[in-house]
Amino acid sequence: MALLRLTALIGAVPAVVLVLLLAAGAVATGPGLLALFACLAAALLLAGLLLADLARVDALLEAAQAPPAATPLPRLPELAPLAEGVVRLVQALREGNAAAARLRGTDAGIIEALPDPLLVLDSRRALLRANRAARALIGAAPPDADPSEPPAPPAGAAGPAARPEAAPAGQGAGPGEGGPGARGAPTLPSPTGRATGELAALLRHPVLAEAADRVLADNTPQFADLVLPVPVARDLSMQVIPLAPDRPDGGRLLVLLADRTRERLVERMRADFVANASHELRTPLASLLGFIETLRGPAEDDAEARHRFLGIMAGQAERMQRLIDDLLGLSRIELTEHTPPAGTADLAAIIRAEAEAMAPILARRGARLLLELGEAPPAAPADAGQVAQVVRNLMDNAVRHGREGGTVRVALAAQAIRRRPGVSLAVSDDGPGIPREHIPRLTERFYRVDSGRSRSAGGTGLGLAIIKHIVNRHRGQLAIESEAGAGATFRIWLPTGGERAGEAK
Repeated sequence: MALLRLTALIGAVPAVVLVLLLAAGAVATGPGLLALFACLAAALLLAGLLLADLARVDALLEAAQAPPAATPLPRLPELAPLAEGVVRLVQALREGNAAAARLRGTDAGIIEALPDPLLVLDSRRALLRANRAARALIGAAPPDADPSEPPAPPAGAAGPAARPEAAPAGQGAGPGEGGPGARGAPTLPSPTGRATGELAALLRHPVLAEAADRVLADNTPQFADLVLPVPVARDLSMQVIPLAPDRPDGGRLLVLLADRTRERLVERMRADFVANASHELRTPLASLLGFIETLRGPAEDDAEARHRFLGIMAGQAERMQRLIDDLLGLSRIELTEHTPPAGTADLAAIIRAEAEAMAPILARRGARLLLELGEAPPAAPADAGQVAQVVRNLMDNAVRHGREGGTVRVALAAQAIRRRPGVSLAVSDDGPGIPREHIPRLTERFYRVDSGRSRSAGGTGLGLAIIKHIVNRHRGQLAIESEAGAGATFRIWLPTGGERAGEAK
């Protein structure tokens, strides 16, 4: 159709002239018709040449969006300058696009390599982009989203993490002391459909919501501090900066994060250490000072009293040493609690080794230890030293607080919770048991059901607090089952799957 229209446009004038000449008799009919057909044929040929050259010019324009390729120039000399101009335009556009692509790649590389976590959100706080540091900190989505495009629709939510049916230690408390023994928080769906507990908790955090609303309303940066409670409490400093506020969809938000967990933990631990040490060391120190004063005075020449008092003083000094060791150990565990362990541990071998080390205490108490090691995996992702400490503390508690001459059972078995593979360790004694109202507070530092009995048994009051923080680090679960007069069972569940701890919660 284009060819016919162009032919008619070119041959219309000479054809009309010939028709008028034929009608006036100025030209003979035969030669006139022949001239008319020759004119139309020439118009058709010229139209074909023009269309072919215009097609080449169009190909040059399309080449601006395609890789470089050799495109033939028009055959008509009159169109050559136009074609050469198009070629120069195509080359300039291609060079500009390449420079823009290099600049975008450089910007993306800089953002990705920034040491501080960085998020880009839309006006509804949906995640558009996260750099490597942000993904490492809160498990955010990979940087495959274009900040200029709207976010993808939600893809659904994962269900909550499983919990043991037994009453968990620390139920109803916060993430600090006395909080859940080791229960994970449920996984929440992120607005971009990538469900990760920490990311969803951040995007839905009221502090971020308030800061984002202020930025969108005032177009001024906002600074705030917040605490992410899952899977382990994190202290974050946050800066929210407006980006492209004139966009019709409300603009973008740049969120800069800084993890202050370690330094604030150090501050809290320093204060806690001073407070706890001063409180717990006051009694043995007062006892030591009393005995020293007695040995300097009335019992100075009494060899029997001196021997007895020195034995008591040695016991008090050993208790203070155990207390300080436990406090320092607990502080070290808290420092690494938010970092999942990277090694593996043979749980059955650890239990056997700790059982052999318990032989002297078992002999003094006249108790026996029964090991029930089922088909647990030979190696699980765990910190072997910390798992050994958990097993040691649980066995020691069961022997010291169990019935004299009684039996302590240690059971290890594979157990999946909500399709998550794991291993369950249960340590049971046949002692006097624990009243139910005390169970939620057992993992608090220095909390004792019977202070006098616990101290006489040689405990520092930190064993279960240490266990709780170790289980938290392994993203496991701690449950305590007991009734007064019916013994107690301490149950630990640790995940053995390959997923990153914390994202599974």
